[in-house]
Amino acid sequence: MAISGFAQELLRWFRDNGRQMPWRETSDPYAIWLSEVILQQTQVKQGWDYWQRFMQRWPTVEQLAQATEDEVLREWQGLGYYSRARNLLFAARQVVQMGGFPRTLDGLRSLKGVGDYTAAAIASFAFGLPAAVVDGNVYRVLARYFGIATPINTTEGKKEFALLAQDLLPFADTTNKGLPSGGRSEGTSLYNQAIMDFGATQCVPQSPRCTDCPLQETCVAFREGRVGELPVKLKKLKVKERRLDYVYIRCQGFTAIHRRGPGDIWQGLWEPVLSDKGEVISDKLGVTGDKGHLTLLTPHSPVRHVLTHQVLLANFYLLETDSRPPLPADYLWVREADLVHYALPRLIERLLQLLPESDCRPS
Repeated sequence: MAISGFAQELLRWFRDNGRQMPWRETSDPYAIWLSEVILQQTQVKQGWDYWQRFMQRWPTVEQLAQATEDEVLREWQGLGYYSRARNLLFAARQVVQMGGFPRTLDGLRSLKGVGDYTAAAIASFAFGLPAAVVDGNVYRVLARYFGIATPINTTEGKKEFALLAQDLLPFADTTNKGLPSGGRSEGTSLYNQAIMDFGATQCVPQSPRCTDCPLQETCVAFREGRVGELPVKLKKLKVKERRLDYVYIRCQGFTAIHRRGPGDIWQGLWEPVLSDKGEVISDKLGVTGDKGHLTLLTPHSPVRHVLTHQVLLANFYLLETDSRPPLPADYLWVREADLVHYALPRLIERLLQLLPESDCRPS
């Protein structure tokens, strides 16, 4: 199949199989940008609800720009990769200062947290610019169809795939009728959506649907039996383990939390008392027999929580006491019932589920 046939076949496939999503029904750059940021490292099914909640709470970029970091992090809670939420707020304020979203790739890339892919997506979907998107799905489709073995996580690979993706755009058949109308009815916007959907639902990482694939006859990987080998990705450094000991202090209906600082995971989120440097918990809090009762809530094994570059193994303690132990100045005493108003890492949410109900009442 000629290179033009590849693009046109994808558009025909998209006509019958394209996914309907609310951010595809608009050309509003704010709604599109928000969806792209949320869907980074997030499946569509999970991100959909977050996008709707953000749009309901902050319908415009001007309203989002006026939010506090705590409010945004709280709304983001559960999505992970919290730097995305902080960048989202920063970029919203940039857009407001600019008087609106930039309409060029360079301008879009100047926004905090917006890289080549997100800039191309906004440019294509919102403004109809001829910019090719290259995400994980696109890498996979192109690598398999054209039989490209260059590792996708190398500078050489990124450049090669970006050039190929851009070269394919002129062959997108904008004259097809009956394609999903979405926010854009023609042009490269549809082709970009088509190739991403094709990778997400047809040419998937594991057990791709090769038997009913419209590109099967001309796919190099299928013809050469290399579907399982492509795309090639160089192995990353070994994931490290990190042990954490958390103490939930329960004192007359109150508990102690602090906000995590920069330079580590979960910046800006809140957590209970933490010991991750090997301190003995009882010594750290000055706990003796008359100071309170310390209970290990993970007696059999630590709770395992997997991040991109490290695996966290967390023990969780409950300290029940009638007097507040001395803590560093950055800790804040809050009512237990008010914890729902603070943005917490997913691991902390899991640990809090281990807490027994309290019979204490605030004084």
